[in-house]
Amino acid sequence: MPKNKRPTPRKSAPSPEQQEEALTHSLYTFAVELGKQADSGWLSDAVKSKTLEFQKLIRKCLSQKKDDVLYEALERAQAAAGSAYQLLKASIEESAEIILCRRDPGPDLEINAFVIPIFAHTRGGLDRAQCFQDQQAFELLTQSLQEAQLESQDATVVLVSHAYHLDEIDGISYSQLNEMIRDAFASMTGKKLTATPAIDRSMSGWPEHHFAPEDLAVELRFLLGFTLKSMDDPYYQVPEEEAAADRYFAMRAARFQHWTQQAAPLVQRCLVTQGRDIELDFLYQDLFHGGKERGIAEYHTLEMMAELHHGLQMHGTPPETTEAVIGTVEIDGEIVLRVNLYAASDGALIASSEKLLGVAYDLQSEAEDAYDALMTIGVKSLALAARFDADGQAVDVRPYHP
Repeated sequence: MPKNKRPTPRKSAPSPEQQEEALTHSLYTFAVELGKQADSGWLSDAVKSKTLEFQKLIRKCLSQKKDDVLYEALERAQAAAGSAYQLLKASIEESAEIILCRRDPGPDLEINAFVIPIFAHTRGGLDRAQCFQDQQAFELLTQSLQEAQLESQDATVVLVSHAYHLDEIDGISYSQLNEMIRDAFASMTGKKLTATPAIDRSMSGWPEHHFAPEDLAVELRFLLGFTLKSMDDPYYQVPEEEAAADRYFAMRAARFQHWTQQAAPLVQRCLVTQGRDIELDFLYQDLFHGGKERGIAEYHTLEMMAELHHGLQMHGTPPETTEAVIGTVEIDGEIVLRVNLYAASDGALIASSEKLLGVAYDLQSEAEDAYDALMTIGVKSLALAARFDADGQAVDVRPYHP
């Protein structure tokens, strides 16, 4: 007679929290492993297979709107050595802002989201109620992107009739951007007018500003658009040879500069009603995250220069009689860039300003940007410090030569 056996307990299914933790850990682990391989410069078949699985996991998180998983994996990768953080960040951003559409028959399609950051100079600030009231100007502005050869004539290009505030752009998560692109694709390829709920949600509204009517306001806004193109469109094929690739991008930059001159009157009509003065400065058109980061970096640089200029005015010190020292300092666990202005006569501190740096900052590049900005307010002398110590003293200062 068989002995009685104790029944084996069933394994409980992983909780949603456990599933998310497993996803987060997998993304982080893949990023560390693939980052080390990228540093070595050699990619085996096994690494290529892991890369595909890594990208599949990212797309899964985007489709399931698991932004918390993506952001948590990024936070963990920040502390890892090597290229883990940059690899993970670049992979997430690319998957979020570009969607490939396989077609059989026919060429594969790509749809991406791009932005054009714009600084608007007005008296009293922009008024949301005045924006995009001129439909003709908006339609001509959209057409101008292809007329100026910023996009292929065979592509389909649309703009959103909204000037996005920085808070709105920064509030768009990875999965929401991916969903917005899917909205745009359905709208651009459908035979009937389709709803675009994700795009509609992205226009959450501008925060209140506190400019008086006579104040000179400088505000950052973003034009957001989508491009649907064939993957084999020769217009987008970047030459493999380095010199030819450099010429390709230089020609595109020249076309963009020419476009800004032609488009400025149309953008003015889209942002203000007739009779209001406005001046515009354009930053380069780029894919969503690259353009967003460029706009934010320039915005913080302008804030820094305004703060330094105010310090000079408070002390009654001409900028050309000061010497600037730039370096990094750690504050509450964050790395920030500090610019100090000292009197050339006695070394007294005249003004100081700081801005937060990204994880993969380049001090030389930051110095170049700071030098250009400082020149605009009249500062002529710049030096680099390895860092600022806990007492605020610059360490290992050396002259900067642009």
